Amino acid sequence: MVLEKLGGSLKNTLSKIAKSMFVDERLINELVKDIQRALLQADVNVKLVFELTKQIKERALNEKAPSGVTQKEYLVKIVYEELVKFLGGEKNEIEVNKKPFKIMMVGLFGSGKTTTISKLIKYYANRGHKVCTVGLDVHRPAAPEQLKQLSDSLNVPCFIKKGEKDALKIYKEFEKELEKFDMILVDTAGRDALSEDLVEEIKDLNNYIKPDEKLLVLSADIGQAAQKQAQSFHDSCGVTGVVVTKLDGTAKGGGALSACAVTGAPVKFIGIGEKPEDLEIFNPKGFVGRILGMGDIEALLDKAKEAMDMESAEDLGKKLLKGDFNFLDLYEQMQAMSKMGPLSKVVDMIPGLGGANIPKDMLDGQEGKLKKWKIIMQSCTKEELEDPSLLSRTRIDRIAKGAGVKVSEVRELLKQYKKSKKLMKMMKGSDDPNKLMKKLKGKVPKGF
Repeated sequence: MVLEKLGGSLKNTLSKIAKSMFVDERLINELVKDIQRALLQADVNVKLVFELTKQIKERALNEKAPSGVTQKEYLVKIVYEELVKFLGGEKNEIEVNKKPFKIMMVGLFGSGKTTTISKLIKYYANRGHKVCTVGLDVHRPAAPEQLKQLSDSLNVPCFIKKGEKDALKIYKEFEKELEKFDMILVDTAGRDALSEDLVEEIKDLNNYIKPDEKLLVLSADIGQAAQKQAQSFHDSCGVTGVVVTKLDGTAKGGGALSACAVTGAPVKFIGIGEKPEDLEIFNPKGFVGRILGMGDIEALLDKAKEAMDMESAEDLGKKLLKGDFNFLDLYEQMQAMSKMGPLSKVVDMIPGLGGANIPKDMLDGQEGKLKKWKIIMQSCTKEELEDPSLLSRTRIDRIAKGAGVKVSEVRELLKQYKKSKKLMKMMKGSDDPNKLMKKLKGKVPKGF
C-alpha cells in the first residue's frame, strides 16, 4: 500500500476516536500528538506538521458538529479535510487541449524519470492520444537507448540521435515529424539542481520547445530535500507540476508530497510501482481517503477504465455499489480486477476494505484463489451462475468433479460470494467517508 506505515498510524488514531465515549480536550490533545508523531515519522517537515495540527486542534475545540452528525464523526471529518488541504486540496489534472501537446520531463539522477515517461505513454495512449517520445538526455550514454527500448515495448515512436551532444540540435532535427503527434514526451538529462551548465541547458530547451507542461520527477525517498529541489527546478524552467515516484516502496514519502504542496508546484501524478500501468493522478481527497482506510472510488473506477471499455467500467461501478449481483457479476468483477493490478492495491481503493487491516499474506493467497474460483464458475450451468442459491449438495459435488477441485473449495467460493454480496449491500448508497466508516465499523466479513 502507498505510505502503508503512515496510513496504519492514522487509522489507529481514528480508531481511538471511534472507541472513545465522548470528545473532550484530552482526546483532542491525544489525537493531535498521534497525528504529529505519524507525520514526523513519515518525514514531513516539523514546521508544517505543527501548523497542520494547530489548525486541527483549533477546529476541533471551537467548531460544533452540524445537525445529524455526532461530534466524533465531525472530528474525523476535520482530520480528513485538513489533511486534504495540507496535500494541496483539489487535484490538478492535466488538460490536453491542443495538438501536439508537449510535456517536458526534468529531474535528478536516479529519480525514475525515464520509467515515468513509459507510464505516461501508457496513461495517455490508453486515452486515445497518439504519443511519441524524444530523447534529449545527451549526458548519460545509455539514456537514449533505454528510452527507445521502453518506447518500442509500448509501440510508440522514439526520436533519438546517438553520439549527438547538443540536446537542442536533436529536437530541431525532428521538429517537423513531431508535429504529426497528439502528445510529445521529452526526456531531458538527469541533473543536480545546482549544476550550472545543466540548468542553462534546460533553460534553453524550455525557451525553444515551449512545453505545455514541465513535470519534475521526484523520488519519494528524497524526503524534506524535495522542497529545495522543487524550488530550484521551478526557478530554472517554471515547473508546472510534480510526479512523485516510488511511493509503493519503503520510502516514507510524506516529505516529498507535503513539500511540493507548499512550493506551489502541485503533485499531478504518483508512481505506485514499476509497471507502466502503475501511475495515478494525484487526487488529495482520494489519497487521504485511502490512507485513512475510507477508500478511493474515483481511482478505482479510473483503473477500471484502463482495464476495460468505458461502458463496462461504469457497469462495474454500479455493480460494486448495487449489492445485488450473481456469480456472473462476480466472475466479471474478478476478470476486471485481475487486469487492474495486484489485489492488495485494488482493495485499498474500495471504501471500507482499505480500513479493514486485511493481512498482506491473506491477499496474496486470495490472488491464487481467484484463478481457481474462475475454473469452478466455468463448471457451473448458466442457471447456477444466474442464481447461486440453487447450489445444492449434489450440484456442488458435480461442479467440484467437473472443475477438478475439492468440494470444500466450491463451498468456500459460495461462502465468499455471500460475504461479498453482504458487504456490497452495506456499502450501498454510502458515498460519504464518515457515514461509510461508521457503517462498516466491525462489520467487514472475516476472511475477506
